[in-house]
Amino acid sequence: MLRRLSYWLPVLLVLVLVAGNSYWQQAQQALLAAPIRFSEALYEVKPGASARQLCRQWQTQQQLTAWQCQQLKLYLRQHPEQAQLQQGLYRVEAEMSLQQALALFRSGRVAQFSVTLIEGETLAQSWQRFADLPYLQQDLQQIAELQQLLRWPAEWGELAPMPELAQQMEGLFFPDTYFYTANSKASAIWLRAHQALLTQLEQIWQQRQPDLPLQTPYQLLILASIIEKESGLQAERGLVSSVFVNRLNTGMRLQTDPTVIYGVADYNGRITRAHLRDPHPYNTYRHHGLPPGPISLVSISALKAAAAPEQSDYYYFVSRGDGSHVFSQTLEQHNSAVRKYILGQNNEQ
Repeated sequence: MLRRLSYWLPVLLVLVLVAGNSYWQQAQQALLAAPIRFSEALYEVKPGASARQLCRQWQTQQQLTAWQCQQLKLYLRQHPEQAQLQQGLYRVEAEMSLQQALALFRSGRVAQFSVTLIEGETLAQSWQRFADLPYLQQDLQQIAELQQLLRWPAEWGELAPMPELAQQMEGLFFPDTYFYTANSKASAIWLRAHQALLTQLEQIWQQRQPDLPLQTPYQLLILASIIEKESGLQAERGLVSSVFVNRLNTGMRLQTDPTVIYGVADYNGRITRAHLRDPHPYNTYRHHGLPPGPISLVSISALKAAAAPEQSDYYYFVSRGDGSHVFSQTLEQHNSAVRKYILGQNNEQ
């Protein structure tokens, strides 16, 4: 009898161990597959939070049981590398398995938010866009505080007097989409945009055509901002640039409407004769040369057009009303195009 018992006892022990291990493996799989439901698309893992703390929270919400939290405790003892969570705000699905949720919170792949600075916008318009951004620390309270972030390269020359402080900073931020994580500072995004502008402008300035009537990279930026506002059609920006370069080379006034609009406070969609007579420093109908500063955020294509205008004999252009323009060499040709496309009079009638 004892001989038989001594024979079967090890076998029984092995069977018990195998069965116990199988049960534990199944219990682990069931635990990790347990559904966790999130009521919102974003979930914050607070500093110092642990998987066991989250489990107790989900237990309070009746998503997990006390026994499941005890199982998780034992599981994490066997797999301590899975116990470390990284704080942050995460994008979650409406329902995830416990394993998926904990894996996400270990990964550090926190939610990304974005803001887009749009070419052609003014700094004031971009500033208002920042005011509505979620999960961003608004560490700048007034637009004037942006000035402390700016670097003015010596090769840009002296800054011309301008009526408003915001105008001194116009165009000094590069239009692009900038990504940030929760609790980032607004100043950090503005600084990235300014540094991007400095980099892009310097690269394009170094590649500019020789003999342009531009003395500094800042003047290139000013001209590019006018091109930006005059035409959204990239294919013709080189010709638009050539018109302004030809005028600068011959001493003609630029006479461009966007500069007039930028300098007046009462523009409501229609330029009046009073606007054209307004002597504000941006009015290129009243003043020769470039205005004192940019009039908008400037894209890469506008910068390139300013640095490399097409070769032409054009001195005028007028909108067709479809986004494109008619270019003319003489005032007579230009007036004819104005009558056709602006005043609605066809000379052939």
